[in-house]
Amino acid sequence: MIRRVALLAVTAVSLYLVAPAVLQVLASWPRVRDLDPLLLQFIVIAQGAAFVCLWAIMRITLRTRERLPVATSQLASNAAAKVVPGGGAAGNALQYTMLVRSGIPAPTVASGLTAATLLTTGIVFALPVLALPAVLGGTGVDRSLARAAWAGAAALVLLLAAGAALLLADAPLRVAGRLVERVLNRVRHRRPASTGLPERLLQERDLIREVLSSRWFPALLATLGRWAFDYASLLLALLAVGARPAPSAVLLAFCTAQALSLVPLTPGGLGFVEAGLTGTLVLAGVDSSDAAVAALAYRLAAYWLPLPLGAAAYFVHRRVYGPPRVAKPATPG
Repeated sequence: MIRRVALLAVTAVSLYLVAPAVLQVLASWPRVRDLDPLLLQFIVIAQGAAFVCLWAIMRITLRTRERLPVATSQLASNAAAKVVPGGGAAGNALQYTMLVRSGIPAPTVASGLTAATLLTTGIVFALPVLALPAVLGGTGVDRSLARAAWAGAAALVLLLAAGAALLLADAPLRVAGRLVERVLNRVRHRRPASTGLPERLLQERDLIREVLSSRWFPALLATLGRWAFDYASLLLALLAVGARPAPSAVLLAFCTAQALSLVPLTPGGLGFVEAGLTGTLVLAGVDSSDAAVAALAYRLAAYWLPLPLGAAAYFVHRRVYGPPRVAKPATPG
């Protein structure tokens, strides 16, 4: 209870601090209504295509042909993560429960969700590298955004090194497993001690490696499509307000917004993304009022619209697969 109250207090303080940025963006609503309806539809379509690519990634990593449980669990968990303070963990737990309820084996769900997360997170850190040619050529990219590109390049190198070490060598994973197991046993000292975590991690790692080794190209293509369509929706929002900044600068602003969305202080990075995206778009050469309108149009499709869709997906999943089932005790033999 103390931890939850503290988390709610941190969220409330964070929302209070970013409230001016949120209100500034929301004040642009009258201008959003006057935007070209066709371009607004294209923004929504681009976001829908991004979700379809994400479902394709999950179907590959989960090794399933089923579409309904993957789509409904992802939509529901995505909505939960954007509503609950620090909701990333709650969203992941909900998605895990829904996928297991649909009949996918629990170990497969655990390894598949881990592989999908590693893929999508790694690519979004790698995207700023695509803007490095513009940074090196000095084609009108603000210094702050240029630093973001170099930071993205450094993060990519570290991710590649860490990913290669975890996928190819056993020792780093064993050390990480022992460390996590030791911390968990100290935190949960009233519960029975956890054992065998390093071995389980190695088994799941081998499973992930096996999955990606056979279908790595479709997985990579779907991952790139997930972020490409999301980025395209931001470009369409800027096009709708009449702004024409350099695509490389917009890419850096987009990556900054995605990094801010991972801040667990507010649900889905609410407030931080609006402030960061508006500010980085201004650095990219967009007028401040146009940046606020474009940010609102983008966030309406990327943040607010999936919320009711997630609620509907949860009820559809529950109707098809039923409520959570209590596991029966194992019988001899």
